[in-house]
Amino acid sequence: MSQIGNWLARKTEEDREFVLTELIYHLVENSQFREVHRFLTDFEFMQAKIEAVGIQALIEDYQRVEHLETDETLRLLQRTFELSAHVLNKDTNQLASQLWGRLLSYENNPQIQQLLQQAKRCQTSPWLRPTAPNLTPPGGALIRTLVGHGNQVSAVAITPDESKNESKIVSGSWDKTIKVWDLATGKILSTLSGHGNPVSAVAITPDGSKIVSSSWDQTVKIWDVATATELFTLNVHSSLLKALAISLDCSKVVSSSNDNTIQVWDLAKGKELLTLSGHSDSVNAVAITPDESKLVSGSSDKTIKVWDLATGKKLFTINGHSDSVEAVVISPDGLKLVSGSKDCSVKIWDLATGTELFTLLGHNYPINIVTISSKGSKLVSSSLDQTIKVWDLNSGKELFTLAGDNSFNFITAIAISLDESKLVSSSWDHTVKVWDLTSEKQRLTIRGHKGCVNAVAISPDESKLVSCSYDMTIKIWDLAMRREVFTLDKDHGTVVGIVISQDGSKLVSSTMNTVKVWDLDSKKELFNFIEYSYVNHITGIAISSDESKLVYAILGYKSFVIKVFDLPSKKELFTLSGHRSFVRAVTISPDSSKLVSGSWDKTVKVWDLATGKELLTLNGHSSSVKAVAISSNGSKVVSASSDKTVKVWDLATGEELLTLNGHSSSVEAVAISSDGSKVVSASSDKTVKVWDLNTGKEIITFIGDSNFNCCAISPDNQTIVAGDVSGMLHFLRIEGLDVNGVD
Repeated sequence: MSQIGNWLARKTEEDREFVLTELIYHLVENSQFREVHRFLTDFEFMQAKIEAVGIQALIEDYQRVEHLETDETLRLLQRTFELSAHVLNKDTNQLASQLWGRLLSYENNPQIQQLLQQAKRCQTSPWLRPTAPNLTPPGGALIRTLVGHGNQVSAVAITPDESKNESKIVSGSWDKTIKVWDLATGKILSTLSGHGNPVSAVAITPDGSKIVSSSWDQTVKIWDVATATELFTLNVHSSLLKALAISLDCSKVVSSSNDNTIQVWDLAKGKELLTLSGHSDSVNAVAITPDESKLVSGSSDKTIKVWDLATGKKLFTINGHSDSVEAVVISPDGLKLVSGSKDCSVKIWDLATGTELFTLLGHNYPINIVTISSKGSKLVSSSLDQTIKVWDLNSGKELFTLAGDNSFNFITAIAISLDESKLVSSSWDHTVKVWDLTSEKQRLTIRGHKGCVNAVAISPDESKLVSCSYDMTIKIWDLAMRREVFTLDKDHGTVVGIVISQDGSKLVSSTMNTVKVWDLDSKKELFNFIEYSYVNHITGIAISSDESKLVYAILGYKSFVIKVFDLPSKKELFTLSGHRSFVRAVTISPDSSKLVSGSWDKTVKVWDLATGKELLTLNGHSSSVKAVAISSNGSKVVSASSDKTVKVWDLATGEELLTLNGHSSSVEAVAISSDGSKVVSASSDKTVKVWDLNTGKEIITFIGDSNFNCCAISPDNQTIVAGDVSGMLHFLRIEGLDVNGVD
């Protein structure tokens, strides 16, 4: 225990409460900055304060320090806690692992390194310690992640307050709600409920008094910001609503829809003024000129149309995109129009003439968002390539790129604060993120792949880790050093699975239609198995411990089979049929006698590997089975499912022994420790969990920045490696557990 920890422990409950709530304020007021620094770099003070009064109160302690920008350590800690606030609000036990994951790269800061060692010493319960940087560090563009929606966040806007401390974020979600957040603290101020279907768009009136929302329930609702109450509802359009725009004088609201039309409404009276028809496909975006004279629309018919807002008359049509126009925005001076398209381009047009001024190329996938800062100097675009790009609007020069953190969670909306200092984005991952628009730094170097990590495997001698990815590579790592030593990237296609033979000599990998067998030492391909039919996709692989059999599952046209090969002769032995849907995972028992498969048909099946006979069907999951594993003594099967559970079964009888509940989203992978005492699970809820296999008790949780997709545990049961959808490999050391349980 530190000196401060001992001092806190001796305090009465009343004095301790005063210290944790008021001490830093009084020290700052009396200019005792050395003491301020000592307390705000002490792990036990941080831990006690977070547990007593919450993470935001600790962040505010750092904000009180006027010379923060000159004190690198305190500045880094404040930014670290802002990045981790959503995690620590949920689970204060994550403090040590969050500090290690975000600050480990600051090797040259002795105070940071001392703090990490103190955090390690102070742990009294089991935890997972990152042994390499694996979380977004402070000092980059990302400031904070806001968590609170229960489904995809589809829309976001920022109130036009002059004061930074009064600005609010408004978000709309597929959970049918709208949330209002404090931009400075990330606190939820109110939740607006009333829509009967997902919210598709939100907008805020220029005076900041009202929120306008649209929904798939074919309504537009107007809300009072101050009271968080619904004012009235407009019943609009005959199909899904796509976009909203509000005139600068707050008199009109414009909506667009999949029904190919645009509607203009009197915002004060709730009366429909105009319906504009002319597009031949869905109208995806609308914008109003600052002088309120014109309306611009972008459509899936590949055109942009400019309309007279007063009369509804079409003025002209702009052609130039080769695919659907997904977004439009008008510069604050009303001179330029910017459009984003599925053709992967951003175009800038002269709004008066419809003439193309220039095209911005840089995104690799369709553009879904464009927006312009209030002063008109910056253009921001986002794409399905999961990047946010910031451009100089006048020159068309790309200034910098903010990388998204999740290759499967699309950025759905972007808003820029009035002072142009912050950018807010919403995503399919249920979150809203706040970015520093003045920062071009991206400090975190991904230790892993450029795409989702699909599988990881550790060699029996623990010397090597092998990983594969959607980036079409297989990487071989020195596990002890956590260093990449070789990349296999010769014409693989997307690599979906890997396994290592029991003696560690062979690596087996699978792509969509090919299984390859490699010599792991020489990195040479030995031979392969190819499924020539274009409808066949390989979905799971396994190799028997005696290396006599290779098994892989195939998804074909109305066919869900497993093939078993004699590995020495490369001869197919038999094909197993029985599952009624996609077979996601296969594994073989340690004695090579049984094959276990998991399927989207919600079942686990056990097969005799010698004869191909189906022995058992294990029913119990309520959704697709994503992964299966067998204990080293061959007695238990563990399965992971989209139903958010892990189940433990008796392999001999098929009896369900345990259900492990604790994940809040699909469980993507499971691994069992070599001693059979623990199960590791990886989930799209961004957590890795360690469980007691005998009791089903959850022992440890680690919360990451992205959805986890795969995991493995080393033969010595001390190191977990997990891969996530951003491409990051997480090297996690199990601390505070012995082979039999808790120390």
